[in-house]
Amino acid sequence: MLTFFGKGPHGKGGDCSGSSTDMLAVLQVVRGYWEALRVAGGLPQRSQIDPRGMADCLDKAFLIEQIAPGLARFRLAGMALNDLLGMDLRGMPLSALLEPVARARMGHELEQVFASPAIMEVWLEAERSVGRPALSGRMLLLPLAGAVGEPKLALGCLVTKGQLGRQPRRFAISGLVRELVAGSGLRVVPDAEPVEPAPPRSSGRAELRLVSSRG
Repeated sequence: MLTFFGKGPHGKGGDCSGSSTDMLAVLQVVRGYWEALRVAGGLPQRSQIDPRGMADCLDKAFLIEQIAPGLARFRLAGMALNDLLGMDLRGMPLSALLEPVARARMGHELEQVFASPAIMEVWLEAERSVGRPALSGRMLLLPLAGAVGEPKLALGCLVTKGQLGRQPRRFAISGLVRELVAGSGLRVVPDAEPVEPAPPRSSGRAELRLVSSRG
């Protein structure tokens, strides 16, 4: 479980525990908490994040920091993420969760999360082999505002569906949605939103198009 995000007055958030809770519900709790911390369309401050605000989601939540363009590492990671690789992910790159062929694409999209800034949701499919049964996932990345001189940060959540099997488990990207947060009047949407669980795509990037949110 995450041990510390920051201090704040916020109460306990929604319930993410129990087998009846699906992946989408967990992501909605984390995004709802993030949205509630925004002021005048700005990004939440890292110092505002309080674990009690999403207490039942902490094993699936994480905090990443940018270390170079397109690269980020885990500052904090919940136990469910550690279980995927069978190790403590703190200090590890986010790309450690991905198959090698997916890492360049994730790096490009991750840069947009920090630079635009943008919200990103990713559909994932784990590799399969003997001892590694079907496992799908959805990852949500939400940019944060850090203190002066602090690396760019993002709050994240990764939920999976299926059997963990033999570790480590790494994922391919099967779909992606990226949405600009504020300031441009535009948002990014896919031509066709992936349906979870989506099959892995044989090509590289998902088709994206810009549409105006005005009018």
